[in-house]
Amino acid sequence: MGSSPATLAPEISGKRLEPLKQIIPRLSRVVVLGTSTQPGNAQQLNETELTAQAFGVKLQYLDVLSPKDIEPAFQASSKGRADAVVMMVAGAVAAAHRTRISELAVKSRLPTMYQQNTYVEAGGLMSYGVNYPDLDRRAATYVDKILKGAKPADLPVEQPMKFEFIINLKAAKQIGLTIPPNVLVRADKVIR
Repeated sequence: MGSSPATLAPEISGKRLEPLKQIIPRLSRVVVLGTSTQPGNAQQLNETELTAQAFGVKLQYLDVLSPKDIEPAFQASSKGRADAVVMMVAGAVAAAHRTRISELAVKSRLPTMYQQNTYVEAGGLMSYGVNYPDLDRRAATYVDKILKGAKPADLPVEQPMKFEFIINLKAAKQIGLTIPPNVLVRADKVIR
């Protein structure tokens, strides 16, 4: 995958803190794992920082440039007494390691918010991000227009329109977290 959906819609980066704050009312320290070489990383981090300030939450940024940086990042998060982690690591770095990342988060007992549902399906706690099936359906309309003669350069660039919030109750139980009903009811999908 080329650019991250968050690059197209950076304002959703800050929204990832909202459910964490609702689940962990005492939330005060959050570690953001990101990839500084990824386009849009600084913009996502800035958006998350604005939300953190509004919630009175302190952010710590840890740069994850390769898969070998993932485990030390979770260790540093635990050692630094983070209340939660927001995972914004580039797919090229982390996608092949989703299950291991989810296991590290659970082992560290760190509630972790991911950008993509595939991490939650691999055992992670929760995700808030672009609804990929909707993007695929919308891409098909572009293909149709191009096949009917439209010039690709003349077609507008569209922002993602649908987002999904997914919670994994098994992961919540493993880290000793109770998900309040008001958060569960907002979830598009709950994995039990």
